[in-house]
Amino acid sequence: MTFTESDVREFFDQTLATYLAFWDSDGVLHTGYFTGKSDEDYRAASDRTSEIVAAEAGLDGSSSVLDVGCGCGNFLIGIARRVGCRGVGLDLSEERIKFAREKLAGHPGLDLRFDHGSATEMPYPDGEFSHVVSQDALCLVPDKPRSHAEIFRVLAPGGTFAFTDFLQPRPQVSERARRHVYDRVRWNGGYSFLGYQQALAEAGFEPVLARNVADHLAQTYRVLGKTAAQTAATTRDTAERNWMLAFSESCRNIQVAIDDGEFGWGIFVARKPA
Repeated sequence: MTFTESDVREFFDQTLATYLAFWDSDGVLHTGYFTGKSDEDYRAASDRTSEIVAAEAGLDGSSSVLDVGCGCGNFLIGIARRVGCRGVGLDLSEERIKFAREKLAGHPGLDLRFDHGSATEMPYPDGEFSHVVSQDALCLVPDKPRSHAEIFRVLAPGGTFAFTDFLQPRPQVSERARRHVYDRVRWNGGYSFLGYQQALAEAGFEPVLARNVADHLAQTYRVLGKTAAQTAATTRDTAERNWMLAFSESCRNIQVAIDDGEFGWGIFVARKPA
């Protein structure tokens, strides 16, 4: 089955409340960068991911930032609070943009806004932003070359594109990986670690950094699977409890997929030529 943008939007609109119930009630819903296998502090690990991306991007108070696939807005709000940049968050999910806007209302001094829209047809002028960032979102875009072209277009000459994203290390994956990793989030498939770098070059970007960080992906799902099972044990709503238990089981299968080289994670930085 081939998923469309409508499928992706519908999935993330419908599942937000359940994810918030066990994953992170504040809306932090991306992969963590852990200190080791004994580290089970998901929130600190997810904050560390954001700090790494912001540092590699070179964000400061003069930056104009676009966060593509911004989700619930935590990454962009956190960056703006730390360095004082201005920015825009863009996401396909109306429910997540609503959440982000409500969260932003609690930070009236920040020069930010959140827009609902597609990464393949961005409502921004050419060269609008000094930086584009993203966390674990671009893999879900069905037309990836189109999204890369749009990111290249809205970046100013010399601008920086820094992001994390999920990888498909092998051209073919097992039925188990397809069911628990890809179809679960309406993901058609993605690039390998080297394939991603080639795709960025084809879009006109100059490579700056590429880091394979699959170990942190595995630890994220170990922690989330454990958390989901623990939360399910105290959840009264039958449908929510069953969803969490199914997610916990998927987390175990996801770890197998990572070990088998069917699912990966990378950090990338590229630059638009000046």
